[in-house]
Amino acid sequence: MSEQQWYVAPHGNQIGPIPRSEVESMLRNGSIGGETHVFAAGLSGWTQLREVPQLADALVPAVAAPVPSPPGRTAHEIDFRIEGTEMQFVEVALDPGESAVAEAGAMMYMTSGIRMETVFGDGSERQQSGIVGTLLGAGKRLLTGESLFMTVFTNEGPGLHRVAFTAPYAGKILPMDLAALGGELVCQRDAFLCAAKGVSIGIAFQKKIGVGLFGGEGFIMQRLEGDGLTFVHAGGSVKLVELAAGETLRVDTGCLVALEPRVSYDVQFVGGIKTALFGGEGIFFATLSGPGRVWLQSLPLSRLADRIYQAAPQTGGRRQGEGSVLDHLGGLGNLIDGR
Repeated sequence: MSEQQWYVAPHGNQIGPIPRSEVESMLRNGSIGGETHVFAAGLSGWTQLREVPQLADALVPAVAAPVPSPPGRTAHEIDFRIEGTEMQFVEVALDPGESAVAEAGAMMYMTSGIRMETVFGDGSERQQSGIVGTLLGAGKRLLTGESLFMTVFTNEGPGLHRVAFTAPYAGKILPMDLAALGGELVCQRDAFLCAAKGVSIGIAFQKKIGVGLFGGEGFIMQRLEGDGLTFVHAGGSVKLVELAAGETLRVDTGCLVALEPRVSYDVQFVGGIKTALFGGEGIFFATLSGPGRVWLQSLPLSRLADRIYQAAPQTGGRRQGEGSVLDHLGGLGNLIDGR
């Protein structure tokens, strides 16, 4: 009795007839997967491989060997695409053995071959080994106000698999290649979204005490180090400013997203008691001096949160600009309309 012959259709291209052994070989090298459609005598039509009992047992994957990094690069090489306009997300494509790291809770979706693991620390390969190294990595994240844990997403299936990460509020996702930035980027502590495994998320102490006391983002900012891709989230619209040597830019402290380490960062008093008290722009602003690149955001999370808090009925806020007579009646209006 002759061996049963199979037809497979990877990416819509029909191959066959071939024996089961060749189908298994294609599964092992990742050219087909469980979602690939197959056909053979006895099937009513083209069927996904994972739904065919004669082949499904060959889908049990071995743990994929880590993909070697390209020469001179230590971080995993990943592909990506950013989708959306106001509420963006980034989809990362991982080859077998590749990994991405992200903040806990940032994941939007992932395909079947991705294994998710929560790790204690920053999850990078640059982190020191052993208990002491793990505690140091976790301690750095605690100082920046982030969670002690990060999540690692690894492709342990055959072929290409994807995982997507979403931003927590309206804005833009900025892809940053640390290799092109000299291996380092300083950003505000809630800007980091995800990165290729091998990127280290640490702390950046500001040398000037004024930055720490009045900088708006705290004495400690995040330092992203490595040579891989990392993704930073900014609120609202984004403006990239390239400062020449000696050029100075003054910005609202909350509008600063990220900067190259060579940019000098200080905080100054706005000047004038009346301006400070009644200007509505805060008492201090950030002074950035070139050379180097700076990324600014039009909608800091702190500003958005303040507006929501002020408008919340629980805090005595009122709905502004609705034009209703009830809006101008204070507590009486709230009572009448049920708030």
